[in-house]
Amino acid sequence: MTPLAGFDFGKLRVLLDELGADGWLLYDFRGANVAARRVLGTGGMGTRRLFVFLPRDGKPVAIVHRIELTPFEGFPGDVHPYSAWTELHALLRSLVGSKTVAMEISPRDAVPYLDRVPYGVVDLVTSFGARVVSSAPLVTWFAARWSSAELAGHRRAAAQVAEIAVDALRQAGGQLWRGQEVRETTLQRYVMDAFARAGLVTTHPPIAAFQANTADPHYEPQQGADRELKPGDLLLLDLWAREPGGAVFADQTWMAFAGRSPDPEITRVWQTVRTARAAAIAHLRARWRTGVTGAAVDDVPRAVIGKAGYGEFFLHRTGHSIDHELQGSGPHIDNFETSDTRPLIPGIGFSIEPGIYLPGRFGVRSEVNVHIDDDGPEVTPLEPQIELLLV
Repeated sequence: MTPLAGFDFGKLRVLLDELGADGWLLYDFRGANVAARRVLGTGGMGTRRLFVFLPRDGKPVAIVHRIELTPFEGFPGDVHPYSAWTELHALLRSLVGSKTVAMEISPRDAVPYLDRVPYGVVDLVTSFGARVVSSAPLVTWFAARWSSAELAGHRRAAAQVAEIAVDALRQAGGQLWRGQEVRETTLQRYVMDAFARAGLVTTHPPIAAFQANTADPHYEPQQGADRELKPGDLLLLDLWAREPGGAVFADQTWMAFAGRSPDPEITRVWQTVRTARAAAIAHLRARWRTGVTGAAVDDVPRAVIGKAGYGEFFLHRTGHSIDHELQGSGPHIDNFETSDTRPLIPGIGFSIEPGIYLPGRFGVRSEVNVHIDDDGPEVTPLEPQIELLLV
């Protein structure tokens, strides 16, 4: 793969002007900076330090270890090899000098998913006289936006994930009422087998939780220690998958009840979460043209849940960026765990997943994905869950 293939240097110049920066200094070591990997398009990074400078004016410059030059064949600029640290320092000093450079930093670690460059590297760069600013708008534009092919792949995956989720929950209910043992790991295995049949890949088995375990947002069932499904249990299934290759994840959470008459509080909590989800999406549809931020969207469902009396039980942000990574580098829907004030621009995608978690009792989460294009927000799956599945 040719580095920087199709890169929009004209847009880079515009964004650098807005930042008051002379260039974008990409750094990576052993794949730690996923934004750099995405922008450069060279696949996995190597085992040595790498710097690539994308200037406002002039040709790109790469500083690459001599044993790892092969991925930079066809690089559209100058490649400077190094072996010893003294060579690296001399090249970097000459490159950044007294320039203002954008790097993947987040002041005070405000957004950890953006804070990809170690303190020591920033210290090194500034010791050469450079001033470092955050590359946040560059990462959003060049690393977090989806291509049309990625959007199409996400849509296909979203439809399949939704079908698998509903089928898996109904299978669990059917087995329960036929007198068969159904455990959380049983539900997990069903989903993983369905992913394999559909040709989808994932990073981890889904979160499959029954009743009290649904109150743990990141619960992981363990074979032999997982809960058996009982009549009257609430079921939570959080599953994510994508097509193979350079595809974008679909990430969804579905809820079901093993019976016909859910407890009134379960119904109330479900309706609150569903209303909160809808409120976030409505706010996006009304404000996306004006540059709404992830932090501002997070405030909306949090207010709905707070008004219903469950504010202290909404334990996490409303949503996370999605790109090639399940939790991507773009803006998050968050004014709780962090304050992500990056604007939600056309081309990016993220989850919307408010939740309420009552310790020792039950939890409810409803998760959909949103992609913003030039016509506004598009929600996947196309038919989000409206009512609890009765299984």
